[in-house]
Amino acid sequence: MLTVTFIERVYIVDQMQSDDAGKGPSGALAGSARGAGTGPSTASAGGGRGSGKRPSGALAGSPRGLLEGGDRVALVTGAGQGIGLAIAASLLADGHRVALLDLDVERAGDAAAALDPSGERTLALGANVGKPAEVEAALDALVARWGWPAILVNNAARTVARPVLEIPLEEWDDVLATNLRSCLLLCQRCAPSMRAAGWGRIVNMASLAGQQGGVTGGAHYAASKAGMIVLSKVLAREMASDGVTVNAVAPAAILTPVMESLGAERIAEIAEGIPIGRPGTSEEVASMVSYLCSNGAAFVTGATLDVNGGLSMR
Repeated sequence: MLTVTFIERVYIVDQMQSDDAGKGPSGALAGSARGAGTGPSTASAGGGRGSGKRPSGALAGSPRGLLEGGDRVALVTGAGQGIGLAIAASLLADGHRVALLDLDVERAGDAAAALDPSGERTLALGANVGKPAEVEAALDALVARWGWPAILVNNAARTVARPVLEIPLEEWDDVLATNLRSCLLLCQRCAPSMRAAGWGRIVNMASLAGQQGGVTGGAHYAASKAGMIVLSKVLAREMASDGVTVNAVAPAAILTPVMESLGAERIAEIAEGIPIGRPGTSEEVASMVSYLCSNGAAFVTGATLDVNGGLSMR
């Protein structure tokens, strides 16, 4: 679903999950020996090289070495297409193993196979993140394969374009469950192993709509994204002394397949209102996320970083 919000003669475009997010995954998840309700094991925390040790002293090596985080396990939700897929690709290029979780497990599988035909460094997971039992099942499959993730990117989202006075309470609850409650749940489940390991990165994908409001995206979508920004700050403060950073990224006016469907004329109209003069790309958003997940971003936490071409300057 595409949101186009007119603010001060500027169109703001976000890539969001379509309003069929209430459906379950279209494929089966592999089984796991770990019970769905059990907590993380510190022995498997992070699942990757060096992830079980707290960094000590200054980081040596080149600036690129500061950005690289080594072979760690990353979980990206909403990773089957668009920004989520670009984030998964970027983290894979950084040397991490990446689990791509999506509402459509077949789409996640195709994306995972395209990124790594060997299947050794990508894993496709299917889940409706608004349903805790499905999230737990996906975590079961991930932990059984690689252990707990040291990197978590909460990207999955749902929106329904509807005037605020006409939003049914059931729809409000479902959008908040998909966008915000899922973020809380995954942080609660994944952060303890990061804390035990002394290293972790959580990035929550917010939106300009969560900062300025977004009428066409739905008040529930905007409220959920505002909630993600605040949740990121609260969690960042709680985890700061444990080597775990928590940040939010707020993209807008990003050229995704959904935006491309508007046609060249509409895209040109949108670009006229962007100070940089063009829409952004999913890869540019992914680069920001990769930075936040790196060793070089160890001193950045509790921040909301804008990727919007200058549409909003704070």
